[in-house]
Amino acid sequence: MVKRLMIISTAVLCSQQLLAKIDLGTPFSDHAVLQRGMKLPVWGSASAGNDVSVDFAGQKVSAKVGADGKWRVDLSPLEASAVSRKMIVTETAPNGGAAVDTVEVNDVVVGEVWLASGQSNMECPIWGSNPRYRDANGGLMVASTFLNNIRFAAVEHKWSVEPVAQKTPWRRFNPKELTSGRQVSAVGFYFAREIYLALGGVPVGIVSANWGGTNIDAWTPRSGYEGCDPSIKAVADYEVKKNWNPKTDATKPISRAHQQPTVLWNGMVSAWAPMASRGFIWYQGCHNNGESELYAAKMHALYNGWAKEFENPDFKLYFVQLAPYNQNWPGIVKAQNKFAAEQKNAAIAVTADVGNFSDIHPNNKEIVGRRLAVHALKNDYGFDIPETDSPVFKKVEFDGAKAKVYFDNAKSFYIYADNRSIEPAFELAGKNGAWMKAKVLNVKENGVIKGDHIELTCDKIKNPVKVRYMIKAYTMGTVYNEASLPLGPFESESK
Repeated sequence: MVKRLMIISTAVLCSQQLLAKIDLGTPFSDHAVLQRGMKLPVWGSASAGNDVSVDFAGQKVSAKVGADGKWRVDLSPLEASAVSRKMIVTETAPNGGAAVDTVEVNDVVVGEVWLASGQSNMECPIWGSNPRYRDANGGLMVASTFLNNIRFAAVEHKWSVEPVAQKTPWRRFNPKELTSGRQVSAVGFYFAREIYLALGGVPVGIVSANWGGTNIDAWTPRSGYEGCDPSIKAVADYEVKKNWNPKTDATKPISRAHQQPTVLWNGMVSAWAPMASRGFIWYQGCHNNGESELYAAKMHALYNGWAKEFENPDFKLYFVQLAPYNQNWPGIVKAQNKFAAEQKNAAIAVTADVGNFSDIHPNNKEIVGRRLAVHALKNDYGFDIPETDSPVFKKVEFDGAKAKVYFDNAKSFYIYADNRSIEPAFELAGKNGAWMKAKVLNVKENGVIKGDHIELTCDKIKNPVKVRYMIKAYTMGTVYNEASLPLGPFESESK
């Protein structure tokens, strides 16, 4: 545990400094993971006017405590290290005076740090008492995981009008710690584990900050709305209410106090910034489904705010495209695709093939974590992975009754369904706008598609003018590229 060593001498017995106590920022507690290869802010509070020094890994950096009682130092970038080391933080009286407080943070390692945020599908734990709300293989994974250099911090639910500090301990990936207290996100578990194994044991830290039934606005810091698209100005100007009243203040998508803009950033994430970190993974969108036309702008605000607050212009955002449920979320999916195309530091993990028509929380979280991790492995860690993106609709060419559909991120295709069907959820429409089921012309019996495009036709439509895929409810993704990544829902624009 963190050790505090009070140093008392005759010279300070009557001094106000005797009352001083160093309060370290939230990320700096026993078993912490520090981000390698980046400037490392370390911060906290102490008595105004005193000096604070941070001693770690051969570096010792000092700063003066401000009038507001806050201090910060920046350590130079460090190399990855699984060696357990101490961080020693000392407060001294001004002008070279005596030490009045020393804190030791134990078992600190250096590696890769990520955050995992969003609503219930990100919050869904690796294990727990509810078989309808946990990872399908979580019991086995928890029982067999002894990877103490993967650490997690699972943030408790808290909303706040203003940024607040919430202390959250770091814990290690082992059966005892994975099953005690608040659970780590299942998606976050698999994402961190995949990166750790791929990097050959470089320590990984994952901060799990999520809350079911929440909108994107609640997770967006106020700074994210600076220069935002005019379409979300009302959100940017929203005045957060501490005494929120459901009878007078409820409005979509704000139906509860903790769904107000900025309040979950303030209560659950702000205390971690500006911690050095690589980026964050994000699984959210259901709660904003009724305003999909605003969602891309809101994702830009989310990303911009997190990148600013974490002081990282290269902050990464890898996020999950919503999986099929009793609808396929076409509006949100379109907005997610738009945002990803516009933000160079973002990428999508498509889950069109792992939904559950009866459960909004599909329990196969391993494939989700892996599809997120593959983006990080290629984009951030230099792995030579030929394809990390799912196919994206590029264009369609109509030739009489036939439609030839072309895609980016795919050199070849195959169809796979559990029932061995080779009839994926494509539809065509003629000038009357009526959608009809289409069949694939260039497919072999084993599901392999011949060529670099997909040819469609429909006996009931002589001259199709539009094509779509998985827009109809209760359809599942069954078309994949050569990297086994699924095609997600799309609809071509009218000519």
